[in-house]
Parts: sequence; C-alpha cells; structure tokens
Amino acid sequence: MSLSRNKRPLYQQIKNIIKDRILHGHYPLESNIPPEPRLEEEFGVSKITVRNAIKELVQEGYLETSSGKGTKVIRNTSTSKRSTWKRFTEVLVEEGRVIRKVLLSAEVVIHEEGSRPHALFGDKGLRIERLYELDGTPYIHYTHYFPAWIGEAEPSELDAQSLYGWLEERKVTIAKFRDEFAVASPPPAVAGLLQTKESHPMLKRYRYAYDEAGSVVEYSEGYYRSELQPYVVNYDI
Repeated sequence: MSLSRNKRPLYQQIKNIIKDRILHGHYPLESNIPPEPRLEEEFGVSKITVRNAIKELVQEGYLETSSGKGTKVIRNTSTSKRSTWKRFTEVLVEEGRVIRKVLLSAEVVIHEEGSRPHALFGDKGLRIERLYELDGTPYIHYTHYFPAWIGEAEPSELDAQSLYGWLEERKVTIAKFRDEFAVASPPPAVAGLLQTKESHPMLKRYRYAYDEAGSVVEYSEGYYRSELQPYVVNYDI
C-alpha cells in the first residue's frame, strides 16, 4: 500500500490504517493482526516504523502484545472524546456484521447554486463519495461535502482510514453533530450503486459536523437500505 509522503509521520499513517481495519472488522476482536514483517512489506517501511504504530495502538487499548503469541485485537470500538455515542458501523461490527467501505471519488467541485453545500460552503468545495457494503451487499451511499479550505484529499489517505480520523490529522476537531432524517427516493446513480429501484423509498440521513467554533466543517447526505438493517444508535451513559 502506498502511504502519503507528506508531513505526517509514516507510523501515524500506519496506526490509523490498522485502527480503521480494527473498527470495521477487518481484524476481528480476539484475532491477531498480521506479523510485523508482513506489515513492513505491505507498507514498504522499516521495522521501527511498524513497531511505533503498534506501540501507540497498544497504549490506546486496541492491541495487546505477547511474546511468541503475536499481537491481538482486544478492543474494536473507538474511545473518541467527542461524545458518548458509538458510530453506527461500530455497532454493527460489535454484532458480528462485516462492513466494507469503498471510496468512489474525492474531488474539488463547484456547488450548484441553491443547494445545501452552496449555502454552507459557497461556490467551491471538496466532495467525497463513499459506498458501504454490509455482509457483501451494497447498503449505504454517502456524499460528504467540505469547505474549500480543507484542501484536496489523496485517495490513499481516505481509503485507508476513517473520515473523521482524516479530519483530525488536518487539525480539525469535531465538537458536535446534528442529524436530520427523512424518507426519500435515491437519485438514479445512487440507486444503481445500491442495487435498488429509483422509486424505492429509503432512509435518508443529513449530517452536519461542527468544529469547536460552531462552524459547519462537513455536511453529508446518506441513503440507507434500511430493509437490510435498521439504523441503530447506541448510547453509553
């Protein structure tokens, strides 16, 4: 896998990739992650780089190392301080479901006048399109919009880690979310990706993510095939 050769340390990139694989069930709970030599070969980095990534994941409570027994996954949910709720994908992974995400596009676009992205971010911004599969079946389609000052996104960065982890690396801290829900028919392109009919009513989620100053830094629209799995929110009190 090709890593981004920017200012971010390589071990942090590898750490985020491994963490995202854990959160999405690629490395299941109680299983071992690949041995260090295999990770060195996959990422094209030195042994110390891989070890530094694993060391931080051990410190954060995701992994446990044991001499002669490898490195085991001991937690598969995040410990974000942003809130007490769990991400929807984490809930599904905890239930034993398999979540796979596919990056469809990441590009700077001109927002259509009168649209929500235009009202929030002006004429131009970054748009990221993603598809999530549930147990091998297309399940959720997301379109994410960001202000132009966020900059462009490298597919290798987005394909390997969570979107909010990518934002945090850009020094953007999410302070709160606001979700709105509706029932809507998907656009033709989205219906095709989700393998459903255009006329089929679907759960549609609008999300606004705010930074610590109260500004919207991400707006997204998601279409859910809720007949496959209802939308679930778990709160830890």
